[in-house]
Amino acid sequence: MPYYIKFLFLLFCLIHIGECRKHKSRKRRWSGAVESHKHGAPLTGKKIVDNTKSRKVKTDHLLRVDDHDFTMRPAFAGPAVPVGVDVQVESLDSISEVDMDFTMTLYLRHYWKDERLSFPSTTNKSMTFDGRLVKKIWVPDVFFVHSKRSFIHDTTTENIMLRVYPDGHVLYSLRVTVTAACNMDFSRFPLDSQTCTLELESYAYTDEDLMLYWKSGDESLSTDDRISLSQFLIQKFHTTSRLAFYSSTGWYNRLYINFTLRRHIFFFLLQTYFPATLMVMLSWVSFWIDRRAVPARVSLGITTVLTMSTIITGVNASMPRVSYIKAVDIYLWVSFVFVFLSVLEYAAVNYLTTVRDGKDRKLREKAREQSLGLAREQSLPCTCGMSHAGTMLVDGTYSEADTNSLAGYTRASAPEDPPEKPERMVVHLTLDNESTGTKKKARFRSFSLMQNTHAIDTYSRMIFPGSYIIFNLIYWSVYC
Repeated sequence: MPYYIKFLFLLFCLIHIGECRKHKSRKRRWSGAVESHKHGAPLTGKKIVDNTKSRKVKTDHLLRVDDHDFTMRPAFAGPAVPVGVDVQVESLDSISEVDMDFTMTLYLRHYWKDERLSFPSTTNKSMTFDGRLVKKIWVPDVFFVHSKRSFIHDTTTENIMLRVYPDGHVLYSLRVTVTAACNMDFSRFPLDSQTCTLELESYAYTDEDLMLYWKSGDESLSTDDRISLSQFLIQKFHTTSRLAFYSSTGWYNRLYINFTLRRHIFFFLLQTYFPATLMVMLSWVSFWIDRRAVPARVSLGITTVLTMSTIITGVNASMPRVSYIKAVDIYLWVSFVFVFLSVLEYAAVNYLTTVRDGKDRKLREKAREQSLGLAREQSLPCTCGMSHAGTMLVDGTYSEADTNSLAGYTRASAPEDPPEKPERMVVHLTLDNESTGTKKKARFRSFSLMQNTHAIDTYSRMIFPGSYIIFNLIYWSVYC
């Protein structure tokens, strides 16, 4: 029993010692605070507030979004709201001749004043918000006229920025990619220049409710110097504005972004003009080929015609189906006509050569018949250049030497049994006529070998190149 009493007494003492130590530590802390106050730290009765733990005021409460009806424009039933616009072109992505449109990425900024969004501020600093606040307030309903596709970029979040100033001025900026129609004129293609326009307009508010204007005139449009296109040279960007009228709704302010593009010609020189010119020049080679070489000249002409057809088809496949003639069409079709005429030229040469050969053959046959008739009328013996022809006529027989001397003549015309002198005379005349025809044929062949080029080929060698050069001079002087 006494042991339990001693144990309780010891526990009580330990508890008392611990309480004393806690009391001393509290006294030291209070004394340190008093000493710091004595050394210059003012001690007031106000409690020091920790700003990191204070609750901030909500944006909706600061801008009083819930206190106003933002479905209506600022100054409703009053004068038109002036909305300034400026644009920064980030890139001109593509130009499509087939679809007749262009694709552009730009930063579109709107400036206006809405006193309902004013807020008190001692530093006069603006507040910047993302796209979540845009859905709660009024913003201009600007859209792109004649646009085919457009979207606001949303990576990693929607590319929308809203900046509100204490006096109620608002800056609304967004990053947009738009594909819009461009009315192109291809009558001078590919030596053409195209002017495209991007048009901005309010969809619902007429000029009596909303006045769109360029904030800084021509300086409201800025471009990146690194913008470039593979087929075009960007010559000029400028802005204009005018009123647009709709019969059912009225007049609207419309803003225009105009830019002029000039096409690079070097690509088309390599892909279209040079191949076409080479095909035309290749077709002229047939004028120097012998007119009797029919396979060579015909195959060359057909090859050049088919190649020109392929070039024309390839060019038209990458172009819209317009109803008027383009500059490239004029060049290609004239080149095609030159190639086709070279084929027709050989057809004419071949035909005239065949006709002339037929006439010459008929003349030779007619001369042979005339010589035979004349010989019959004269009834003169013909020795045919043989010194012993008299022996042949008297005896009516041929010796072995006579037979050998007549080996080169046609024996079908000589009668098997020559009983009378006139028949022997006919035989000798036939032999003489055959010998004379052989000599004439040899002379005609030598003459044909000398005259193996037709006169049409000779003239074509000068007329075709000269005409094509004149055409090129006229073509490039008109379109360049």
